[in-house]
Amino acid sequence: MRASSLSFRRLAASALALLAASSAGSAFAQPMAPSSAPACPATPAALPPAFAAWSNATTLESATDRPGLAMTKIAPGEAEALTLHPMAEVHYALPPQKPAAPGTFGGMVALHVTTAGTYRVALSSAAWVDLVSAGAALPTTAHGHGPDCSGIRKIIDFALQPGDHVVQIVGNATSTITVLVVPQG
Repeated sequence: MRASSLSFRRLAASALALLAASSAGSAFAQPMAPSSAPACPATPAALPPAFAAWSNATTLESATDRPGLAMTKIAPGEAEALTLHPMAEVHYALPPQKPAAPGTFGGMVALHVTTAGTYRVALSSAAWVDLVSAGAALPTTAHGHGPDCSGIRKIIDFALQPGDHVVQIVGNATSTITVLVVPQG
């Protein structure tokens, strides 16, 4: 075999290997298709006992300022379908920890608890929640998603002491949201 023929074959093999490697690399670089949400039945999924009240939400208009909180009280274990207001109309008890996108909705409700512990705030959408106590926003202790196909989009946990608190809903995409506060465990 001639040297030029051998060199050509080596060059061709190298080019082919390089082409194969670059093609494989670009295939791996493609974004993965987003995972689709599970197909939900017409009837919502059964909820854990602590969230059983979710399906019996009553309608309540949220407050737009501190004086309005006197008429917008929620109790642990009772679900409320809150009517929210354009963000520009809401004067929060404490400035929200996360700014709201333009065109979104918000509001506040008063919450009274009698027993210290971790309380779970369940929401029907991905709105931001601040829980205000004694003039300060409380840190979350956990957060996650609700059960698939239940209507509960997100659950946020807060450690609460007995007394009065304010639940601030910020930046909801629509003018309604369902909220349920329950003690953990």
